[in-house]
Amino acid sequence: MNSAQVDAYLRRLEAERPQRAAGATADVLRELHLRHLQTVPFENLSIHLGEEIVLEEERLLDKVVGARRGGFCYELNGAFGALLGALGFEVTLLAARVHGDEGRLGIPYDHLALRVRAADGSEWLADVGFGAHSHYPLDFTERGEQKDPGGSFRIVEAGPDLDVVVNGRPQYRLEVRPRELGDFVAGAWWHSTSPASHFVQSLVCSRVTEDGGRITLSGRTFKETGADGAREERELGTDEEVLGAYRERFGIELGRVPTVRNPLVVTD
Repeated sequence: MNSAQVDAYLRRLEAERPQRAAGATADVLRELHLRHLQTVPFENLSIHLGEEIVLEEERLLDKVVGARRGGFCYELNGAFGALLGALGFEVTLLAARVHGDEGRLGIPYDHLALRVRAADGSEWLADVGFGAHSHYPLDFTERGEQKDPGGSFRIVEAGPDLDVVVNGRPQYRLEVRPRELGDFVAGAWWHSTSPASHFVQSLVCSRVTEDGGRITLSGRTFKETGADGAREERELGTDEEVLGAYRERFGIELGRVPTVRNPLVVTD
């Protein structure tokens, strides 16, 4: 990533370039992490719009920065990791498997997260691509409770791996072996094509709000949750309302309303 691309990405996050004296500090990481969650939506619209998902740095930057879109974990953490690396952080891509129902783990390369080392040697788990997760990076070496606006988090030893636990519930199992972006191609393909993938079965567009709450558009259902947990929900009736919500609340310009590619059919 060149200097012009870094500046464009920071403008996308509505963030200033860190002062050279500050460098790749934990405070800089915390600010960029939160701004990413507030400005770049977690969304799976490409799957339902028939858009190709390509896990290459230039293509991710074209989408997230150039087209001012969002994405899911591989795209968001892939792009964010490239930005952090360009700013002087040491970034390692890690694979994870999401905990499902009855303790089942998802597919290999189910999720992409980031291990980030700051200039002072501190290490952090950064994840701007899970949807509802921590607002700030988690201390990678801490095994006690970590309070965050997104909940109470713990990183727990699980054999050679680590479990990320949120409010007492395991969220995903994280491998510590370093990975490359290309390692996640099969996982992205599965999540964007398999009828068993929840990304194929439903639409989602979500981001953290400036007051610490969250807004989500799922198909035509718009949900707004305050930092205090209060929640409002309403149905959007017309295509114009849906496109307006994408534009005004998420900064996404679409030419047509996406429709679910493979809705889940429930049978008796």
